[in-house]
Amino acid sequence: MSKSIIQTDNAPQAIGTYSQAVKAGTTVYLSGQIPLVAETMEMVSEDFEKQARQVFENVKAVCEAAGGSMNDVVKLNIYMLDLSHFAKVNEIMSSYFTQPYPARAAIGVAALPKGAQIEIDGVMELPE
Repeated sequence: MSKSIIQTDNAPQAIGTYSQAVKAGTTVYLSGQIPLVAETMEMVSEDFEKQARQVFENVKAVCEAAGGSMNDVVKLNIYMLDLSHFAKVNEIMSSYFTQPYPARAAIGVAALPKGAQIEIDGVMELPE
């Protein structure tokens, strides 16, 4: 099975020893995205809703760079500093996905890179 690295300037560049995504066969493993703006590599805002929307935009950009769309995502992991934002994440997520929705976990964490309030990673399965 071949492995290829997915990279796009439309999402933040990796800030560590990882790739934005790795494609193995028709499966794409999406690295965690935080609410950095790709052009500036700065946090979009301190506002949770703006951060969440930016993260979904970043995930969308990587999905598209891999040749897929958000509706090809089969699994998401959403990490949040404050799980009281769960309803807001559901609301925002519904504007990026159509049913059937991907499998998902929402996980409360103590800290995220660069002081982000939310991070999302996932797995996408491309149509054959």
